[in-house]
Amino acid sequence: MDIKQEEGRHYIESNDGSLLAEITYVSAGDTRVIIDHTFVAEEQRQEGLGAKLVSSVVSDMRDKNKKIIPLCPFAKAEFERNKDYQSLLAN
Repeated sequence: MDIKQEEGRHYIESNDGSLLAEITYVSAGDTRVIIDHTFVAEEQRQEGLGAKLVSSVVSDMRDKNKKIIPLCPFAKAEFERNKDYQSLLAN
């Protein structure tokens, strides 16, 4: 499953185009973004798609030199679990 990107969201679709998982974020100035929502279809919840989406946003923001404020509870938990993400946390 490929992760697709648009401004403000990363997402995964099924072969028929239905949404399987999505993470959204909004700009918080020039140097930060706020992750505000993560969705994973119930049938896909044990496949790790949410974690893959958080990782995708982290990689994208690292490339853009932006910090992240994980307001979404799922994203916040992923940041607490993954020490590699700590350097991207906004103050």
